[in-house]
Formats: sequence, C-alpha cells, structure tokens
Amino acid sequence: MAQSIVVIGAGPGLGNAVARKFGREAYEVALVSRSQEKLNGYKKEFEELGIPVSTYAADVTDVPSFDKVIDQIQSDLGDPDVVVYNVGITSVDEKPLTAEDVARHFAADVIGAYETIQKFATDGLGAKNGSIILTGGMLAESPYPGYVALGMDKAALRNLALEKHQELADKGIYVGTVMVCGTIGSNDHFDPDNIAESFWKLNQDRDTFEVKYE
Repeated sequence: MAQSIVVIGAGPGLGNAVARKFGREAYEVALVSRSQEKLNGYKKEFEELGIPVSTYAADVTDVPSFDKVIDQIQSDLGDPDVVVYNVGITSVDEKPLTAEDVARHFAADVIGAYETIQKFATDGLGAKNGSIILTGGMLAESPYPGYVALGMDKAALRNLALEKHQELADKGIYVGTVMVCGTIGSNDHFDPDNIAESFWKLNQDRDTFEVKYE
C-alpha cells in the first residue's frame, strides 16, 4: 500500500510544493484548504502530474467542523504517514491590532496546529512511525515591528513542536518543524519547491525537532 501525506494549508505556494515533492516520491496526497473551488483546481494540477490526490475543504478555526474533516480523512484513507500543517496568517498586523485580531490569528496559526496533532497522533500513526511537521518562521526567534501577532504565534508553534517532539516520541510519532527564515517566493533560494526539499529531508532524517531554511 502506498504511503500517504496530508497537507493542511494547501495552496499555490509552499503547501502544494511540499505535496508535489512527496507525491513525486510515490506518496498519495490529501490536500486540505478552505476553498473547495481552489481545491478543484489543485486536484486537476496534481492529476496532470500523475499524483494520486484527494481534497477536503475545511476551516481550521472552526474546530468542531475541522475535527469532522479529519475524521473523514481517516475514514477514507486510514492513518497517513505524514501530516504537514502549513496554515498561517502571514500578513502585516491590523491597525490597530486588537485582542480580537490576536485571537483570530492564534486560532489559525496555533490552535489549528494543536488540534491537528491531537487528532492525527493516533496509535495507528505511531504504528507506522508517522510524522507531523509544522511550518515555522523566523519571527519565532526574531520578532519584527508590524508582525506582533505572527511573531507570537510562530514562537508558540515552535514551542508546541518541541514539546510534542518529546512527548510523542515514545509513541513512535515524530513531530518536527521547518523554520522558514525568509519570504517564500521572494527569490530563487526561497522558491517553494526548494523549501519543500527541507520538509522531505527532515522527514527522512528525523534527527532533530527543527530545521532552519536560511
């Protein structure tokens, strides 16, 4: 049976690039995004590449609804081998940045990641020595004015990855993060397909909880 990857936060940038990398390595792909219309386009693109793909529309900030989508994925595909959480609100802070704004960012950037781990970290994933990888960012260590919400969230996400890396190891589950230390797509080095190689390598090596793509 083919190995499989679930990418939560599919899109034309890093999410789909990671999915393509694993798909080209003979993984079956499941893409999760908010827009079914966009997912329909992604499905066509992957099928043209010869990569088996299924799609699921979900809003990670609606936890009960998100849980139902994860249940459906597990029902359809069984326990995956790899789960990637690539959701993040990366835009500049609202002006003024309100507490409600901070909570909305946190729900997408961190709570969704936490729920992903809680739901996918099953005994079945452990039996497959499966992995869960989170997309991190340099603001976790180097906060910058205008990105207060994202900086707090990436720091929390990094903390979550490290804690779950330790907690779930005995269960056979690897948890890690790729810290992207630059703007995705800003130049050739930060081309999404190049960054995706770091996700593949981290999943293969599993010798640290974090890789920094600089």
